[in-house]
Amino acid sequence: MSKNRINPRPPKGFRDFLPADMIKREFVFRTVREVFELYGFEPLDTPIVELNETLYGKYGEDAENLIYSVQHGRSSKDETSMRYDLTVPLARVVAQHENEFTFPFKRYQIAPVFRGERPQKGRYREFYQCDADIVGVGDMSADAEVVGVVVTALKRLGFPQFTVKINHRRLLTAIGQFSGVPDDQLADLYRSVDKFDKIGADGVRDELIKRGIDADVVARMLDLITSQQTGVENLDYLAETLGDLPEAKASLTDLRQLADYLQDAGISPENYAFDLTMVRGLGYYTGPIFETVVTEPDIGSLSGGGRYDELIGMFRKQSLPTTGVSLGIERIIDVMDELDLYPDHIGGTVVQVLVTVFNDDTRRAAARFAARLRKAGINVELFMENKNLGKQFKYADKKGIPVVVVAGPEEVAEGTVTVRRLRDGAESKVTEDMAVEQVRAMLG
Repeated sequence: MSKNRINPRPPKGFRDFLPADMIKREFVFRTVREVFELYGFEPLDTPIVELNETLYGKYGEDAENLIYSVQHGRSSKDETSMRYDLTVPLARVVAQHENEFTFPFKRYQIAPVFRGERPQKGRYREFYQCDADIVGVGDMSADAEVVGVVVTALKRLGFPQFTVKINHRRLLTAIGQFSGVPDDQLADLYRSVDKFDKIGADGVRDELIKRGIDADVVARMLDLITSQQTGVENLDYLAETLGDLPEAKASLTDLRQLADYLQDAGISPENYAFDLTMVRGLGYYTGPIFETVVTEPDIGSLSGGGRYDELIGMFRKQSLPTTGVSLGIERIIDVMDELDLYPDHIGGTVVQVLVTVFNDDTRRAAARFAARLRKAGINVELFMENKNLGKQFKYADKKGIPVVVVAGPEEVAEGTVTVRRLRDGAESKVTEDMAVEQVRAMLG
């Protein structure tokens, strides 16, 4: 053994995905992609590395402390970093290629992003985001569309319960103004309320008071954001309380329109709620914001997003109204693993059939039959070593391959094969011409 043997492990917060994990992940990616395309979103890809000038100044100070910088030895001319999300790169692409797009532009992207997080369950330093965004629509119909994408995707994945929480950044501003929060401390209000799920009302109260906001002001604000009514009744209550504040009127109008569009789209009120304690921490949001949670298991948000009408304006003369959502695919997969939500056919292997090799004399016949099954669209593994049939069957069983085909000397001479389903031992000998149909029947 080498004295310099390296301990094999990935960096902290990064993971390997073995085949059984990848099969489940690909099922989730495929399902989400199908939903995106069902709603008319088109695929886009961007570099894994962006210029620092593209990334910095878009997320807020706390978030930007988590950005991974990138250096290489050939040039220090362009300072670059790993992408933090898929939203800022989208804004850069739209500004750079706007003449090549037809607006409204609906795009989706499924790709890894990188953050210097403190690793824990559901939170990693490399993880995939699945984003869907609509550029060029200021109407709330676009916001309803991206909420519909989330609801449809989670239902297709089999989630028994979830809630899309909806709030509005300008409504939070109105609540702060009504309560008496000074304008120069509204950002403190956002940061503290964003922690509501973690530290509760008492924690938010204490933090805001420590930031220098008067205790009576904090109490008025907390009374408003924690007084939850059912559905649009929450909006009625706020309209009566906040009166004619411009920010309140505009944001409540948006949310009422959003509720109407969700109803038209067939999205059940059981799957969404107006929640004034929910704040998306990223600094670029300007309107409605969304976050999806489950109660069991308690793993944090499964999606997040909202309207960011000013971000693209950082890359072009005039901005474009934009809204979007990002599915937290890693947490979705963690919940699916814990609740065992995968369909029965999603197993530990992509192989559907093992074609055994009896001996060297039958290998060519076995290879020809494997090719025949593959031509019929069946995933086939041809056994590669000279081992007895018992070991080949054990190999198939260990890998979870459901069907084994034997083409031994007797079968080759007769022009037949033996097809066996491992889970129940069902077996039949059929002619090669009937074998494809029989294998499909065995696979169900």
